[in-house]
Amino acid sequence: MNKATWIGALIALCTLPGVSQARDTTLHLDFDAVVQQATQAGRLDGSVKFYLAGEQVPGKVAPLNDAVTNKKTNAFNKSDEEACAWVLQSALITLQDAAKRAGANAVVDIVSYYKRNEYRDPQNYECHAGAFVAGVALKGKIANVK
Repeated sequence: MNKATWIGALIALCTLPGVSQARDTTLHLDFDAVVQQATQAGRLDGSVKFYLAGEQVPGKVAPLNDAVTNKKTNAFNKSDEEACAWVLQSALITLQDAAKRAGANAVVDIVSYYKRNEYRDPQNYECHAGAFVAGVALKGKIANVK
């Protein structure tokens, strides 16, 4: 190899550590706004209601079983908020499907469960956004609310 090739290879190698340092920004965003957005878009059908931990559930709750979902989405060329809303909708669709399979009409006591760390908030969910991927993990109880 000639000197120019070696210099080019060295420069390319020096840039790798900067590229390999992944961004992982933690965001706490409005849960209900995304639920409304998904319902209006027809992604959620409205047959299953979602209640964050600490949120008042109207009626008597009969829990059936636990549910956990961990979703990721492509965040490239999207704002963090846009990517987080998209991945939360995906997680909610998974929970809705699980509730419907169980014959339930709600998922209650929902907490963010990213890397098995609970984040409880009656209004917000936790999302982790990077340069290329955004992720949301949720844990809740599938239930019937009467």
